[in-house]
Formats: sequence, C-alpha cells, structure tokens
Amino acid sequence: MLFKQVVGQQDIKNRLVRMVQENRVSHTLLFTGPEGNGKLAMAIAFAQYLNCLNPSEGDACGECSSCKKYNKLVHPDLHFVFPVIKTTSEKNPVSDTYISEWRTLVNENPYFSLTTWLNQIRKEGENKQGAIFTAESSEIIRKLSLKTFEGKYKAMIVWMPEKMNEATANKLLKILEEPTPNTVFILVSNHPDEMISTILSRTQQLKIPAFSDSEIANYLIEKYEISEAEAQGAAKVANGSLIDGVEQVHMSEDNQFFFESFVQMMRYSYARKVKEMLNWVEEMSRQPREKQRNFLNYAIKMIRENYIMNFKQPDIVYLTPEQYDWSKKFSPFINDKNALMISEDFALADSHIGQNGNSKVILFDLALKLIISIKTGVEG
Repeated sequence: MLFKQVVGQQDIKNRLVRMVQENRVSHTLLFTGPEGNGKLAMAIAFAQYLNCLNPSEGDACGECSSCKKYNKLVHPDLHFVFPVIKTTSEKNPVSDTYISEWRTLVNENPYFSLTTWLNQIRKEGENKQGAIFTAESSEIIRKLSLKTFEGKYKAMIVWMPEKMNEATANKLLKILEEPTPNTVFILVSNHPDEMISTILSRTQQLKIPAFSDSEIANYLIEKYEISEAEAQGAAKVANGSLIDGVEQVHMSEDNQFFFESFVQMMRYSYARKVKEMLNWVEEMSRQPREKQRNFLNYAIKMIRENYIMNFKQPDIVYLTPEQYDWSKKFSPFINDKNALMISEDFALADSHIGQNGNSKVILFDLALKLIISIKTGVEG
C-alpha cells in the first residue's frame, strides 16, 4: 500500500517519510488515535516505504519487487499479528492460521473494525472473543530469528496489541528489550491504555487524528460512487471514523429500516397505541437476532443525538439530514427526565436478546417502558 492510497493524514505521512530519510526509525512504533482513523493502512504504507528499493521523496515506488509483494501483503519480511479465535479444531491458533482471510480483508478494504475481522473468521453460531494468545509469542520469536530475506527491514505489524494476554505481552516485552537487528515493530492500537505500561514505555508513540468530514465524504464518493449528499450525510454521522462512514454506506438499507422502525416506535409510544405497538413488536421479533440488536443500538444512538439537540449546538449532533429533520420535532420529548432511563432500557433489552431471551417478550416489555418514559418526558 502506497502513502497516496491512504486517505488523508498528510502531516503524518510527511513525518514518517522524514523519519526514514533522516534515519530516525525507532525499532518500536505505536500508532494510536480513535478507531477508524486509518492506523492500519498507515502502518502498512510505512512498512512498504521502509523496504522500497526505489523510494521517492514522499512515497514508495510501487513498481519494484518489494513493492509488488507488499501490494499483495506477501513480502517474506512483512509479518502480521492480530487477534484470533480458539475453536474446537484450532485450540492454539496464531495469526498465520488466518493469514489468508486477513490478506483478503485488508486488500479489499484496510479500514475495518475488530468486530468485522472476528466475524470473518467466526464459524456460524460461535460467539467467542478474539485475543492474541501465548502461542503467538513463540511464532514472533521464530520469525524474528530468521535473517531478512530480501528487505531492508523485517516489519512486524501488531494490530490491537491491547488484546494480548498477559503471558504474550510479557514475552513480547523481552523481545522489545533486546530487539533483533533491522527489525521494526509497528503496534496499531485503539486503546493503548489497556496495554502493559512496560511495553508502552518502550515505544515511540505517533498519535493519528480522526478524519475530517470532507476526507470521509470524498473517499465514500470515490470508493462507492454514491451521491455527494449521501456521502456528506454518512460523513457527518461517522464523526471522524472512516470505518463508521463505510458502515453507513454498507448498511444504508438497514439504516433506513432502523430509522423507519424507530420513528414508528416513538410515535406509537407517544400516542399510547398499544395495539399498533404489538404489531410493531411482532414484525421486529421476526428479524434476525443480530438485526434486532443492531436496531436497539441504533435506537440508543438516536436517543443520544435527540437529547444533545436540546442544547442547540448542531456541530455536536451527528445525524443525517433526514434524521435531523424528524428529530427537530421529536427531540423536546427526550430530556433530562427520561434520556438516561430510555437509553438504559434499550441497552438492557439488547443484553437480554444477546443472551438468547425471548425477543417478543423483551421487545414488548421495552415498548411498555417506553410509553411511560415518553410520558415522563412530555410532562417534564
């Protein structure tokens, strides 16, 4: 991946280029910042620039033998570590167990969340959490014990190092304390505060900012050929996260269904139309369980945005134009008296559905609570 293929962040790119040109490359770099800011893409582009055989003033050439292998993520001196899942067939998985799926996902779109990645490798019906397990540390040691095959550096990109278990983290610490020659670790973390402090102290941190709305909108227009209005709406809701912007595009049909369902639910609650609400519950309970949970989380977000609208500060309200127009009338009913109560009720319903509770019972109970909560807001 070339720097020019990484969305925005020109100041960061310039800083990384100067680091290489001035021979100031630390053996352990930590890329941080909010989720969706392109850290992983930047890490890959930086590693490619480090190993390019004919680099220019600001980017890798993209044509040399090293770049061609980096373009496919198959360079023998490029290594990845990322969270994986233990299964009945893979009791001691390491990153290389899933390297084919990883390359496919990154090459398709390097802007994705941990949830998206784990869904790629989970088998149907599984709900195990991802982690970087102890077996990975032995793989890291083995790979770094080898000489560089054809690159200037061995690049070890560790995505989500905060997901290391304690044993793995301690073994990695020993490697960082005595780094092998011509090796660069690039840790890519959303939550560096969750890493052990002794590893943090041995890294050179590079904080990458969130994207601007215009950067996200331009990317969505170019990548997905959507209208400018749709791209701007998605960028506004994304709040600096390219991942959220992409998800807005991918979920456009679901989001429209969620919005219409939310509006119906609120109207029936306000008017206390129990019969119509029962029909609404019946329809929602027929949806796949994951879709039900996505709706509940969408509703929590809408409650938050409608509450914020009461402060008359549109810059901190993240709604599409359609959502915003409707919320101008609805937001007065979400206030100090009921906003927290409603959000907690939706979150509890999400938790119960996630535990395989009866959706129809849970959603109807939620609907009855909502009728009372909306009344509280109106009377307030």
